[in-house]
Amino acid sequence: MVRQLLSGWIVAAALLVQPVAAAPQAMPEQVDIARPNGVLHALLYKPEGAGPFHTVIALHGCAGLTGPDTRLLPAYRGWVTQLLGTGNAVLLPDSYGSRDVGSQCRAKERRVFARRERVDDVLSTRQWLLRQPWVAREHIGVIGWDNGASALLWAVRPQLAHRLSPDFRSAVAFYPDCRVSSRLGWSARVPTLVLIGAKDETSSPAACREMIEDARGRSALARVVIYPGADHGFDVAREPLHALAAAPGATTPAARALRTEDAAARADAQKRVAEWLTR
Repeated sequence: MVRQLLSGWIVAAALLVQPVAAAPQAMPEQVDIARPNGVLHALLYKPEGAGPFHTVIALHGCAGLTGPDTRLLPAYRGWVTQLLGTGNAVLLPDSYGSRDVGSQCRAKERRVFARRERVDDVLSTRQWLLRQPWVAREHIGVIGWDNGASALLWAVRPQLAHRLSPDFRSAVAFYPDCRVSSRLGWSARVPTLVLIGAKDETSSPAACREMIEDARGRSALARVVIYPGADHGFDVAREPLHALAAAPGATTPAARALRTEDAAARADAQKRVAEWLTR
């Protein structure tokens, strides 16, 4: 239990203390998307012009999409900038804020489930995009981090194929929790790339490898890249955490974990994502 609480705190804190990346190339538009039993709020970033644009649905992790100031968390700003720079529109649905739920990293009882509510959010977001004239309908990808990546694994399973036409072009999952999927005979109906660090103790690189290997022969293209030495959240640059020691509840192990940095893995992941999304 202590380890689980510590891991959740590490994830949430890591996302909140990231240095602010360069400002995205466009200001976000707030959009409302109809979902079962409510409205799904989302942030939309679009390149200049009328389109049609290749579009990426981006699924936030367990800490949520925005901070107390309602601004997009720094963990995702860099990716928005990069995706915009390669000509993609980016739509980030807020699964937690739309339900008045805060961070789920340390929640003893989850109120929003990756395999249920968040998959519904993916489907609702997809349907909304298909009605937009600026979207290249055949080029909608999905990318997720942490809990959002776990939702992605459920959303690309063959069981949902009848509800998505045209389907996603491709999918990228950063450090999902593969343990349940690996036990349930996971497979994907669209090309799916899993990226995770070998030292990730929050998720399980071994389970992700097992999941991908087990899917061979009955799945669309699925690959896993396990980065030696990389930890959870390796894709986001971090600055020294000299101020963290003063934070309530800070611990030495947590501080060490938060300082983990792997610029090489991050750069490789950026290259792989760009290539995968253009498949």
